[in-house]
Amino acid sequence: MSDLPELQQDAITTVREFFAALEMKIIDEALELADPSIIWKNTSLPDVRGLDRVRWVLKQFNNPRFGFRADMHHIAATSDNIVLTERTDYLRVGPIEIAFWVCGTFELRGGRIVLWHDHFSWENFLRGSVVGVARALLPR
Repeated sequence: MSDLPELQQDAITTVREFFAALEMKIIDEALELADPSIIWKNTSLPDVRGLDRVRWVLKQFNNPRFGFRADMHHIAATSDNIVLTERTDYLRVGPIEIAFWVCGTFELRGGRIVLWHDHFSWENFLRGSVVGVARALLPR
């Protein structure tokens, strides 16, 4: 049993369910948890605004050659429906899997995600890319 108030626990559950659906490539189910006016921000990349545009971007990764998973290290919610995550994301392209650290901020309104803002280090992403390529190329 959690010591968090019910609304905070609900917000955390929503974000966890969102990631579970993304990992299973059930994009439409994930986006049922998002507000139509959702904004998806990634460090130094253009914002993706609106449910249709977020859906279009995510569906590009629905190809069997691509994969996504996340290890959630920490997750916490504030009393005003902000969920903070610290996680390792794994992006797979063919045999190459890139692991990199991400800190996410999710703002919920009415139980739906209105802001998904991921912060990551390009240096860490590059390091993960080099390691992923090396693991794919070198025999084990």
